[in-house]
Amino acid sequence: MLLPFDAHAFAIPIHLIEGEPHLCDDEGGQLYERDLAWAKANGFEGKAGQVCSLPDDEGAVRAILFGVDGTDLFALGGLARKLPPKLYRLANLPEQVRDAELMVLGWCLGGYHFERYKSDTKPRPELMCPQGVNIQRVGRAAAATSIARDLINTPANDMTPETLEAAMGDLASRYGASISSIVGDELVDQNFPMIHAVGRASDVAPRLVDMRWGPSDAPKVTLVGKGVCFDTGGLDIKPSSAMGLMKKDMGGAACVLALAMMIMDAGLHVRLRVLVPAVENSISAGAFRPGDILPSRNGMTVEIGNTDAEGRLVLADALTLAEEEEPDLLVDMATLTGAARVAMGPDLPPFYSHDDDLVEELATAASTVNDPLWNLPLWPRYDKLLASKVA
Repeated sequence: MLLPFDAHAFAIPIHLIEGEPHLCDDEGGQLYERDLAWAKANGFEGKAGQVCSLPDDEGAVRAILFGVDGTDLFALGGLARKLPPKLYRLANLPEQVRDAELMVLGWCLGGYHFERYKSDTKPRPELMCPQGVNIQRVGRAAAATSIARDLINTPANDMTPETLEAAMGDLASRYGASISSIVGDELVDQNFPMIHAVGRASDVAPRLVDMRWGPSDAPKVTLVGKGVCFDTGGLDIKPSSAMGLMKKDMGGAACVLALAMMIMDAGLHVRLRVLVPAVENSISAGAFRPGDILPSRNGMTVEIGNTDAEGRLVLADALTLAEEEEPDLLVDMATLTGAARVAMGPDLPPFYSHDDDLVEELATAASTVNDPLWNLPLWPRYDKLLASKVA
């Protein structure tokens, strides 16, 4: 948790140490020779992630030493999970205010816990927000990220397409946005056949949820999020080892809702639209099949090679709708394929874009916070791999 700065409150200082600790007299607290001796005796060398508690004369914790490497601006997230539930403050900070805000945000993100089903929640360590750090901006990002995490962590029995729609409704109500939904067979009537086909086998009807916010004359920004609330793989059923975490397959929707919350809370001058195709890819007599040929909103027919490729189907109809309004910026987010994770590991998110200027801006922004992205190619030759002999 993050608390406003209070000069009169007692808080345990956290010294950020890069390399071997040395004597210092920071504005936020002092390190003495006995502290260095204690740190050395306990094997603290200032390596990234190392933690050392310094005792006072009574044996209570007087200060914390935490090793950082200067490039991981979110490192405090690891510390937030290691400290006892006390009030802390940062004795020293990076010179750049932006870097300081990211470090504080790291603390907030690291302190996240999913406690919906816990009856014995525990107290957590609290950090006093340093002077000069915009607590509203940090808190906004932390709160939005927590909402996304809560949505993703909620199991599918409590996070159905209907529940996801309700979560969007709550967000719309909070910020005065408008919201509408196209549900069940109405999807066919209004020409969203692929969203309907993917979700029709579930007991909970598929739907396309549409949220709008902001002045009509502002630049149009449209966010589309994959909302597959559970993915069995359909008739091409996943093995149990791959199905265990499929409650997360609506992570794209959760992320665009978090981004939308940040945009609305900041009051940005944009015309925001959020589209979420919310479905369950279930198995029943009505499930779509391998080899089926489906119509799509843009008029193309699509041959189904594997029913576990459901995400691109629901996104295709939603993206076609988004393009009809010709937004200035269109972003979609999805847990679309594990192949990207295999290729790049769990910490490097891939993305696709034809907009070279946007790609450069994203790369620059990501590099400044050491949180990189990777632009994957969209070669014209790929089109041949998607060609069907019958559709």
